[in-house]
Amino acid sequence: MRHRVFVTSFVAVVATSLAVLAHFSEARYAGGALGELVQGNRRFVTGRFEHARLDKERRDELAKAQHPFAVVVGCSDSRVPPELVFDQGLGDLFVVRVAGNVIDDASLGSIEYAVEHLGANLVIVLGHERCGAVKAALDGGELPGHIGAIAAQLSPAIAEAKLDRGPDPLDTAVRANIVRVVEQLRGAGPILAEKVASDELEIVGARYDLDTGEIEFFPDAAERKKSAEKQSAQH
Repeated sequence: MRHRVFVTSFVAVVATSLAVLAHFSEARYAGGALGELVQGNRRFVTGRFEHARLDKERRDELAKAQHPFAVVVGCSDSRVPPELVFDQGLGDLFVVRVAGNVIDDASLGSIEYAVEHLGANLVIVLGHERCGAVKAALDGGELPGHIGAIAAQLSPAIAEAKLDRGPDPLDTAVRANIVRVVEQLRGAGPILAEKVASDELEIVGARYDLDTGEIEFFPDAAERKKSAEKQSAQH
């Protein structure tokens, strides 16, 4: 009897501990703009859509002005529409989409406009599993028309994936490209870099899973630096 009580108590303690760990692992995403996107993706994954802010009242409100709370820099892939995978309504997201979620001057200017003039304080760089643009660049060879221009911007991520020699070079390249674009935006002066430095703007990488619908948010620069310093100290 005592053994049974002990096992039951032990299981309860483990379950509670796991719940606490889960809570702390999600703590940085608990509130604000990022928290709203995390919660929205959970609704999308579970099919519990709010479909909020889509009525005539919202349209009338937006006809006067827009104030998106976040910018999403995403791939043009038809399977990853940001407004749907984050379960957001009209006027909530300022979306910049191009194959491979790469950045050129025009898209950078669009992001700066949303941050500087519309007041968005969060930018999400949203890549996705099995990205066709990244795969085309990874496979190499001559690409027709202007597709080669996209592949050229993806080349640093492709080179990193080939050096990594991991089991899934495509996913490695997708992730490397997300991180590269995040760093590119964080260093883009004068507007974005200054707002990042003054903690007025957060830029976060994320990866959409085509199979599950879940979005994985990447650690920010401060967390990566802290982790690298810890690893360096251990060696």
